[in-house]
Amino acid sequence: MSYATTEITSAEIASDNPVHQRLYFPYEEVSKSLKGNVLELGCGWGRGVEKLIASCDHYTGLDKNAELIAALQKQYPDSTFQTASFPDLSRFEDNTFDFVVTFQVIEHVQDDHKFLEEAHRVLKPGGKIILTTVNKKFSLSRNPWHVREYFTKELKTLMEKYFKTVDTLGVNGNDKVWDYYEKNKISVQNMMKWDVLDLQHKLPSWILRIPYEYMNRKNRNKLSGGQDELAASIDWKDYFVCLEPEESLDFYFIGTK
Repeated sequence: MSYATTEITSAEIASDNPVHQRLYFPYEEVSKSLKGNVLELGCGWGRGVEKLIASCDHYTGLDKNAELIAALQKQYPDSTFQTASFPDLSRFEDNTFDFVVTFQVIEHVQDDHKFLEEAHRVLKPGGKIILTTVNKKFSLSRNPWHVREYFTKELKTLMEKYFKTVDTLGVNGNDKVWDYYEKNKISVQNMMKWDVLDLQHKLPSWILRIPYEYMNRKNRNKLSGGQDELAASIDWKDYFVCLEPEESLDFYFIGTK
């Protein structure tokens, strides 16, 4: 299935490429250590599903989009795909999964405490959750699709309430990635100059979603247009796990039950 919104981020739209590669990277990284029974919270359109399925004994993917889930179940009949509304995982018994992976999801969930509590409950003793989310330090504007974003200490403190140990890592990038980020930053700042009343932080999120989508797409098209091949040249291999989460674009946290 194909999705064209800037929040979901397509693998097929050229202007989405830098973000798509950034979101795909954790699937490559986590596949190195997966085994056993794996649950993904928020599998989306299946960006890295194939990679996870190949790395474990059984894969279960959850997402709220019924059409999407049906398409994934048809594509991967030996795995399990179900619709879900997070943070509810009551369909699963305690101590069921060896790994829970959840990439760029917790920022969309109203009750983040319950989200982590449920992930902890369904993990086996010694099981791990591997979680990514945006680093608020590097957000360029308010994202109306996000309930909240975190700084390093906030997310670490939250996860430590539910997991015995928490490894705090980040997803960072090479010079190409940061060059794109800086160009994006300048472009977004130029757009934000028109928001003299700071409406992005005053209006309800549902009002902001349509203009946010329009401006975000316009900006990405601008950055990938003309003779500038930077956006097209970025690959998942341009990202890496970093030991300094505060200086990373995204957090890559591992919690152990």
